[in-house]
Amino acid sequence: MQLRSQSKVRILLVDDHPIVLSGLRNSLSCYPQFKVVAEASNGAEAIRKAKATNPDVVLMDIGLPGLNGIEATRVLRKEVPKAKVLALTMHDNSEYILEMIRAGAKGYVLKDTSQSELSRAVVAVHKGESFFSPRISRIVVDELKARPQRKRVVSISGLTSREEEVLRLIAEGSTNKDIANRLSIGIRTVETHREHIMEKLHIHSAVGLTKYAITNRIVTLE
Repeated sequence: MQLRSQSKVRILLVDDHPIVLSGLRNSLSCYPQFKVVAEASNGAEAIRKAKATNPDVVLMDIGLPGLNGIEATRVLRKEVPKAKVLALTMHDNSEYILEMIRAGAKGYVLKDTSQSELSRAVVAVHKGESFFSPRISRIVVDELKARPQRKRVVSISGLTSREEEVLRLIAEGSTNKDIANRLSIGIRTVETHREHIMEKLHIHSAVGLTKYAITNRIVTLE
């Protein structure tokens, strides 16, 4: 996925390991649509540099000294609201994932992700979309399945049958491309359905939609 050269994605890298920062910088330099504008090794520094450089996307580790990545994300969402946070971490614990999302992160990928997946994540988050690697989506779904289920408490009558079908596939971890292939429709049509679902339910993350679908028994837990 390419962006026009005149609209490069400005990126702030946040990690307390110099070798990781170097590796990320080198990986992202392979893509002409990206520009690393600053690096930070802790949460407080990330906030200062975000204010100074106004990045489009912040690649945020969680295990930072002092102010951790979750707290730094909360501050950034208030003080630099245009900067979209993408968690890039080694932590695959469900509580970390959910807390990072609650803090305002638009996406969550692990450090062992491929260079191409990281690129897709950055582009998606920059566009305002949520991005979770398949492994992270499975972890979140498994966590939600393990929690006590409540009866359907919210009516879904506001969704069309096709929107409910798209919602079910999102909750099952399908990508927009997967959904398009499954339903024999265009990717842009899937994106439009997703936008309408989020507007109607007032939910603006894939994890939030997944939780809603499970709570309202749109997906089968068995």
